[in-house]
Amino acid sequence: MKTSYKLFLVLGLFYLPLIFIYGHFSHWDEPVGVVGLALSTGFGLMIAGYFAVTDRKLGAGPSDRPEGEISEVSGEQGFFSPHSWTPLWLAAAIALLAFGMAVGWWIVFIAAPLVCVAVVLWTFEYFSGEHAI
Repeated sequence: MKTSYKLFLVLGLFYLPLIFIYGHFSHWDEPVGVVGLALSTGFGLMIAGYFAVTDRKLGAGPSDRPEGEISEVSGEQGFFSPHSWTPLWLAAAIALLAFGMAVGWWIVFIAAPLVCVAVVLWTFEYFSGEHAI
């Protein structure tokens, strides 16, 4: 995590002076570039902060030590759903939403509920028992 933390910290700090350089050369007339660079700075620093907090809680992992072995991180990495169709439906709904923003806003009014339904279905996909949907 230390490597990831440092990488995103450098990335976030790299974009910080670019905001002012870009703003100066565009005479602050073009706000989209400044906002994009500010968001890049914020996202880089936000991810660096998350990795720093995670590293402080979990300690150094095998990837942070020069003598670390791949076998030290073997085992279960998490739960992955191999047979779920819900991400496909969510991606299709988001694509329809983006298409609606580009072509016609009436499509957005059709796609937005589909996105909400797909997010709820994906969130509660493995809920079972008393709290099942």
